[in-house]
Amino acid sequence: MTGGGDTPAEPSAGAFGRWLLQERELRGLPRDEVARLTKLGPAIIEALESGDPGRMPPRAYVFGYLRAYAAAVRVPSSAARTSPRRGDDRSAEAHRSRPPHRRLR
Repeated sequence: MTGGGDTPAEPSAGAFGRWLLQERELRGLPRDEVARLTKLGPAIIEALESGDPGRMPPRAYVFGYLRAYAAAVRVPSSAARTSPRRGDDRSAEAHRSRPPHRRLR
């Protein structure tokens, strides 16, 4: 599902998708309910949860889909904002302690 020549989503999106699967299961939400809440097809939800880059939607869509999924399972917005970009071995605290990026003029 890479969308006709589009680059597959970043591997970190797959890790976030698998984490969202765990969160959905912890909350007892069926996949069909997440599909209904996000207005995404069940095949898209399944692809996001698989974490397989070859099954992920095109990169242009994947992080928006993951944000919608996170909202549907009521994951805090701060987790939805930072988790797709961090690796599995970094803690949220280490991510927040980075110095801010400076804009070039």
